[in-house]
Amino acid sequence: MGTVLEELGKIGIVPVIKIDDPEKAVPLARALLAGGIPCAEITFRTKAGAEALSRISREVPEILTGAGTVLTVEQVDKAIAAGAKFIVSPGFNPRVVAHCIEKGIPVTPGCSGPSDMEAALEAGLEVVKFFPAEQTGGLDYIKAVAAPYTTLRFMPTGGINPGNIASYIAYDRILACGGSWMVPPDRIAAGDFDAVTALCREAVSTVLGFFLAHVGINAANEAEAVKAAALFETLFGFPPKGGTSSIFAGTGIEIMKSPYLGKNGHIAIGTNSLKRAIPYLERKGFTFNTDSAKTDPQGALIALYLRDEIAGFAVHLVQKK
Repeated sequence: MGTVLEELGKIGIVPVIKIDDPEKAVPLARALLAGGIPCAEITFRTKAGAEALSRISREVPEILTGAGTVLTVEQVDKAIAAGAKFIVSPGFNPRVVAHCIEKGIPVTPGCSGPSDMEAALEAGLEVVKFFPAEQTGGLDYIKAVAAPYTTLRFMPTGGINPGNIASYIAYDRILACGGSWMVPPDRIAAGDFDAVTALCREAVSTVLGFFLAHVGINAANEAEAVKAAALFETLFGFPPKGGTSSIFAGTGIEIMKSPYLGKNGHIAIGTNSLKRAIPYLERKGFTFNTDSAKTDPQGALIALYLRDEIAGFAVHLVQKK
């Protein structure tokens, strides 16, 4: 899978944008950035699509721009000339796919059944657009067809909304989800880019789903940790559960048997998608302590500490189970 698609996977949300006025393109792109979504799929459903794409590519290069609703090889060339870094089509058009491959631009063709998916695999593709997602069977259907196609990943679009995107993103075969609810055409036409930014922030918050997982306390030694856990049980009825390096009092308090990271202890923040939360925070300027990484038996990352403490506490992200 190419770098461009990997970057889309780190973002997790691809705004699918229908725009009629290219003058709105740049402020819209800046609204996306402010909302935490540095990518855009500008559809070629309107005459303004190519010009809007060109303006964003030139003036807001932080946005990873792509062209959507690409139906012909001529539109592929037009999109590339406008600065598109990826191509999305609603269906599997062999000529469009072959032309994109020849031009060296990533393409995610729309596939809604096994035959399309096999054609995509035959063309050497690793990611397809699953469209229309909800109308074709949704996440359950994706999971069913993903079973025989073990190398294929999906970018579902169509019916994705705030109520279901978290479920889609939680499935590890989903690269990203395309959606338009955070870029409503009426808000774009009205120039209400603050509303777009707010909707983008809500979308990111839904996908990442940050929550307080537990608080860790640094005890001087194991005896002190046992004593503290017993006290929490006496006070609040939190049952102690011992582990190799710590004791939990209930599920929200972890007492370390010897001092670990953080002057006072640590705070664990859970997330729906650790692999997307890390680049999201990195884009905001935060750095991580890579030596602290923890993985599951399959090698998937499940925990990682930020490099800097907050008020004497180390902070780490943990993957929601």
